[in-house]
Amino acid sequence: MRARTSPLPTAVVQSGRTPLRTLPPRAWLAVLGVTAAALVAAFLLVDLQGNLAYVLPRRLNRVGAMVLVAVAVGVSTVLFQTVTGNRILTPSIMGLDALYILIQTVLAFALGARTLLTLGAPVRFIVEVALLVGFSWLLYRWLFTGGGRSLHLLLLVGIVFGVFFRGVSSLLQRLMDPSEYIILQDLFFASFNRVDPTLLLISAVAVLGLCVPAWRLRHRLDVLALGRDTAVGLGVDHRRTVTLVLVICSVLVAVSTALVGPATFFGLLVSALAYQLCNHFRHAVVLPVAVLLGVIALVGGQLVLEQVFAFDTALSIVIEFTGGLVFIALLLKGRIR
Repeated sequence: MRARTSPLPTAVVQSGRTPLRTLPPRAWLAVLGVTAAALVAAFLLVDLQGNLAYVLPRRLNRVGAMVLVAVAVGVSTVLFQTVTGNRILTPSIMGLDALYILIQTVLAFALGARTLLTLGAPVRFIVEVALLVGFSWLLYRWLFTGGGRSLHLLLLVGIVFGVFFRGVSSLLQRLMDPSEYIILQDLFFASFNRVDPTLLLISAVAVLGLCVPAWRLRHRLDVLALGRDTAVGLGVDHRRTVTLVLVICSVLVAVSTALVGPATFFGLLVSALAYQLCNHFRHAVVLPVAVLLGVIALVGGQLVLEQVFAFDTALSIVIEFTGGLVFIALLLKGRIR
């Protein structure tokens, strides 16, 4: 008799972590897809009053931004966790969120917060994406040139730079005028109300263009999830694949962050839920599940805030708080490497 093999990666089986098995993967995809579509329709149509030619395009723009962020953050987080072999890491550990806050702080300190808000949205977007991607490129150059470099060194350098960026930002913020800082503080949280339609279109093209190679890598990612030695033994070019995945993650996070602002724990929240809902860890299922969960969280959360709490709080604060609790819970369980 042939021995029955587990569909889960060895590291996951050894960790004792088991997903929920109440529904097969296709059923979860159908349920989540219908739920996401229903929430999008409800967000667009509930309490739709006044001039429809003005209100409806604005709602479509906000929904488009939320869906785009869900795709970018969900895909980048799952891919990043696969290549790092750690389910509690997100691309924000590379210091990109801290660099975004530093960019906003330096511009506000040098030009003034009011002047910063009056700058052209395309100019700010291009500068922010270029700096974020450039920083990532420098880190990858450090990783993949010379001998003795490793992915763990890259993560460590990213953490150190993140702490450094936050320290510089904190110093400049203490030197700023309090009224300027209050204006600047609004830029530190993800917001879907100030997205420029032109930037949304550019971001959509970039995100969709990167999702195509990410989807084509799904089978190699399944092999990478088994570990570096196993992946190399099965013929996967580990360094080339990891480099490509890190580049995809960096650009996705850079575009998402420059478009709406940082969302540190959002990716951790959707990826953790996606792995729990899936019956196996194949990326052909995990990736779309993570994206659909992101759409449900963002669109559903924004709908509840508008219709129930009347904008008493920002959606990003609620998501970051929930994601932080998930992060703490994963650390306390100690069952995920």
